[in-house]
Amino acid sequence: MQPSQLLVSIAPARSPSQDEVARARAYCANLLKTYDTPSHVLQTFIPSSSRDAYLAIRAFNVDVARVADTTSSPTIGMMRMQFWRDTVTKSLAGTPPKEPVAILLAKAAEDLHRRTEGRSKFSKVWFHRIINTREQTLGNPPYPDLAALETYAENTYSTSLYLTLSALPQTSVTTDHIASHIGKAMGIAAVLRGIPFIAFPPQQPIGTSGGITGGAGQQQGAVLLPLDVMASSGVKEEEVFRLGAEAPGLRDAVFTVATRANDHLITAREMLAKLRSDGDVGHEFEHAGDAEHNYFPEQSGAGKESKIAEVERAFGVFMPSVATQSWLDRLQAVDFDLFDQRLRKVDWKLPWKAYWAFSRRQL
Repeated sequence: MQPSQLLVSIAPARSPSQDEVARARAYCANLLKTYDTPSHVLQTFIPSSSRDAYLAIRAFNVDVARVADTTSSPTIGMMRMQFWRDTVTKSLAGTPPKEPVAILLAKAAEDLHRRTEGRSKFSKVWFHRIINTREQTLGNPPYPDLAALETYAENTYSTSLYLTLSALPQTSVTTDHIASHIGKAMGIAAVLRGIPFIAFPPQQPIGTSGGITGGAGQQQGAVLLPLDVMASSGVKEEEVFRLGAEAPGLRDAVFTVATRANDHLITAREMLAKLRSDGDVGHEFEHAGDAEHNYFPEQSGAGKESKIAEVERAFGVFMPSVATQSWLDRLQAVDFDLFDQRLRKVDWKLPWKAYWAFSRRQL
């Protein structure tokens, strides 16, 4: 779509009213506070000009992720996912449905267009990638191996970070590369956090599914550890259902998966340190050729100071690394027992940890 066409499609006459935007903003902030507390806390590190985009992207991620929990079957879930595809398309065209996340997303897209004079826009492809990936996991299919789990994390959490970077706006192979590793760590940790809830889903009486399905939610549990890790650790799904945290091999399997998440955070930190010392992150970005990763030719020859300036400007987007590292540290402290109730408590130290990391530009 050409800038002139985009300008017409998001003309002010079609835009939501200020009151609608204010209500949508409050709704999205409350959604994060309820279902994604770290993202709610970390919004303060995003520039105010991009804050609406941040809230809309994170709220979108929450709503799409919750489809599996609030629908009674994969078929109904797929219908809900199609709703979100249509909603994203309409929102980015400036004609959002009367839905809070859609309204705020449309406002953020309009703001981005105005701030950049039409040079930047949100990628519908990236939004659809998140939806498509979530749709593929509606029935809780197993991850064949650890690589498949990493691909899931890249297509959901890393992609959400790419969208947030584009809201700054930021187009940089360096910052995308760092965000990719952070997102993979986030996604892997999120899957680990969800294992107790998916293995032992709460009972939902008929008609209490938030008005979306009118029926009971999924009751069959699943242990969403990669099958290759479960096999190598001797974990059997039926023993997890019967013994919970005491299932043989479970903690070893969790340790293996958590280590991969931690490795991605270590890589991100090493990349940042190498960039500051050598002017290069040390290895190629494996997703540089993927759809929507479009970089200006001059970026390939960007110097050390230019790359560091890009990272400096994008640093607030990297703050989820702090929350993810904190949770992984807490997981280690309870000897990799995913069922320990202490892992479900809000990390009251997160604001301080994030402020310390941001002020020192340390991941």
